[in-house]
Amino acid sequence: MNILHTIILGIVEGVTEFLPISSTFHLIWVSRFLGLPETDFTKLFNVVIQSGAILAVVFLYWKEVLSNMRLFSKLIISFIPTALVGLFLYDYIKSVLFESVFGTTIVFILVGVIFLGVEYLISRGKIKPMLDVEKLTYLQAIGIGVFQALAVVPGVSRAGAVLIGMMIFGFKRSESAKYSFMLSIPTISAASLFDLLEMKDVITQHPDSAITLLIGTAIACVSAFIGIRWLIGYLQNHSLALFGWYRVIFGILLLLFAR
Repeated sequence: MNILHTIILGIVEGVTEFLPISSTFHLIWVSRFLGLPETDFTKLFNVVIQSGAILAVVFLYWKEVLSNMRLFSKLIISFIPTALVGLFLYDYIKSVLFESVFGTTIVFILVGVIFLGVEYLISRGKIKPMLDVEKLTYLQAIGIGVFQALAVVPGVSRAGAVLIGMMIFGFKRSESAKYSFMLSIPTISAASLFDLLEMKDVITQHPDSAITLLIGTAIACVSAFIGIRWLIGYLQNHSLALFGWYRVIFGILLLLFAR
């Protein structure tokens, strides 16, 4: 992995981590396009740079989360289903779900279709996303956690699953995105820590790669900050249709032309 690879993957992670288009899916495909072999170090790199994306969220929302204990408790409740799924299905997720590029592409497309379906129901008045996060109940917080747990399947998108779940419960798109960002703090932090513990031998084998990891993390942080600010503004006046069509069209093109 050279410096250009580091920069590109850092940008891809930061931008796609909080957009509803699956950062894992994009890192898999971009790595393939760059001709990067799936080594232990590339896996470690993809885990470490997630911390940069989390730093961007912490910078933007730490005061709001810590000053509102009701919100904090609901975030923890929403995190629990994902934690349980990750804890008991970690080996299956890593050894099976991540192995089928074709399968993840199909999932990527299907979630795009779901986005378009939900937006159609909103346009017909069947779903009314009008609520603020302050109206979130503890039961709904559990339900959102179940939606997020679906994102253990590569191609789903953690942010996208939370957005769809909250919109179905009647929350505004921008408010749903904001909750998704804050929920990423315990979720991605725990997942990254667990991955790092599993990969501790890889860390000791590559002590000279600290600069590469640091650069990737810093780039992911900056690009995530930009992506978060853009998405909040975008969803205040736009739907998820753009992301739905992107998933469908890009996914089909990959199936047709990518090898």
